[in-house]
Amino acid sequence: MGAQAFEVLEGFLSKLLKDDIEILELLESNKDHGRDKSNRMDMKVRNHKQEIILIELQYELEFDYLQRILFATAKTITEHPAQGESYDQVVKVISVNILHFDLGQGKDYIYHGKTRFHGIHYHDELQLNNRQQALFGKQYPHELYPEYYLLKVRQFDNVARDPLDEWIYFLKNKEIKEGFHAKGLARAKKVLDIMNLGEEERRTYEWFSDELHYRASMYKSSFLDGHMEGEKKGMEKGKTETAKIMKQGGEPMNKIMQYTQLTRETVEDL
Repeated sequence: MGAQAFEVLEGFLSKLLKDDIEILELLESNKDHGRDKSNRMDMKVRNHKQEIILIELQYELEFDYLQRILFATAKTITEHPAQGESYDQVVKVISVNILHFDLGQGKDYIYHGKTRFHGIHYHDELQLNNRQQALFGKQYPHELYPEYYLLKVRQFDNVARDPLDEWIYFLKNKEIKEGFHAKGLARAKKVLDIMNLGEEERRTYEWFSDELHYRASMYKSSFLDGHMEGEKKGMEKGKTETAKIMKQGGEPMNKIMQYTQLTRETVEDL
């Protein structure tokens, strides 16, 4: 998956998730499944928050589709933590499903599901305690649990009311109307144009694009070394602050050392 495709996907996900998404790596990608003709593409990526996002494009109705995405999410969770790691290392998974069929019953064309805990008697929402918030950097359990997005694009009425609707229009119609300005759409249009080139023209374009990236990389490397020392000091400060929080929270010494990679003597002196 090239930098252009990353930019397109980042634009779409940023609008959908209401966050400035940066994709760090492509973990898995399958196109045109041989045995499953109804599924055109699915993709697994990791973002800058170390969350894993599953993206699936589905064309034909499956009555058990909700269980299917639940299974895929659970499988991802169990696959990614290394054996022996503690449960606080369970990965956050976001499942994004672009559906060209009507799933369930509902008037909307975008549905979002997440796990919330509400009190039966006082109707309050359960929050993480102070130690948990310090450890995870989150306030509510649903921020740790999987989330699901269902985009029923066939139910979209083709009226773009906001930037996210511009993306839904693109996903439904495979075209971009004049006046659309959502992040990443301009690049998406260019990618569509490239896909429509002939084979020889596309190879020429890809060579030219790779050459530009190479030149940019060489330029960047000329001044990168000057920044490395400053970044190293910043990382050490971050480790120290994390160790202080964990120590104040009563976390075991071995766990603090494992998380921060600091020596026992350094942690004891904090």
